[in-house]
Amino acid sequence: MSEQLAARFRRFAEIEARGRSPLYEALALGVASDAFTLDFLDTLPEQKRQPNLLFAALRLVCGTPRDWPAFHTLLRQHADAVRATMLARRTQTNEAGRCATLLPVFARLAQPLALLEVGAAAGLCLLPDRYGYDYGERRLAPPSRDAPVFSCRTDSAMALPVTHPSVAWRLGLDVHPLNVADTSDCAWLETLVWPGQSDRLHCLRAALAVARRDPPPIVRGDLLADLSTCVRQTPAEATIVVFHSAVLAYVADPALREAFGHAVRKLGAVWVSNEAPGVFPSIQQRLSRPGPRGAFLLSVDGVPMAWTDPHGGWMEWIGAEEDSG
Repeated sequence: MSEQLAARFRRFAEIEARGRSPLYEALALGVASDAFTLDFLDTLPEQKRQPNLLFAALRLVCGTPRDWPAFHTLLRQHADAVRATMLARRTQTNEAGRCATLLPVFARLAQPLALLEVGAAAGLCLLPDRYGYDYGERRLAPPSRDAPVFSCRTDSAMALPVTHPSVAWRLGLDVHPLNVADTSDCAWLETLVWPGQSDRLHCLRAALAVARRDPPPIVRGDLLADLSTCVRQTPAEATIVVFHSAVLAYVADPALREAFGHAVRKLGAVWVSNEAPGVFPSIQQRLSRPGPRGAFLLSVDGVPMAWTDPHGGWMEWIGAEEDSG
């Protein structure tokens, strides 16, 4: 098991953290070669061994370490508290910046929209109509002066949205919802922002402030068991959109992930998935070539549409590719 864990942390360092967070890259490489930390992780359930969860939990308990030796010392000194935090919390990053990569897809749909997000956390991605967007050649001003403006690099093949989507209804579904009015939940979300990413932290705080004025409704439930109940609440005149971003990867059984996609379409909703490519092999196999390293694959009803930055900073349009096989 330690060899698999070590490989997981090396991959995180090389693919996810490199070029984004020098500290997290160093910490992940340190974990990958450290018997104590790997043994510590082995005491946790498999779904609680993610690099982001470990690093954020230690930062919440001890503050941000300056380097790998400091991290190692702090973990030895506070192992029980870090373990308790990892067991109690989840990696619910709730990156509102992903709305910039979802918006071009939402804009193509018949308006108004009924948005149902699974794995919604605090529901910040349920508010695409309340943020501003800067796509370089096109900018959508924020509806309020204090709302965040998310920057997103795009390519010339993409049709950029000309206006905000019209949202008639919105609902979040999550097994462990977060509350934008709860200081401990907000502190956890802030800790999940990687060290040194001050722009992300600023935008998160601005998105939380927007959400607090009129919080999106979020219900506790399972994405398979409670999906149909949520869809039945949508207004008849709206286009139903069920979407998720960096969520289905935490459903361990690939068959259940595929079953979820089938269930969404059977309910008559538009299914928008923004996940790592391997989460849905049935979607990935429709591509003729791999995408950028570490990118998410954005798809609509199982059709690949774009490669996206996991934090919403860029997207490359694919369009409807033919099956390569």
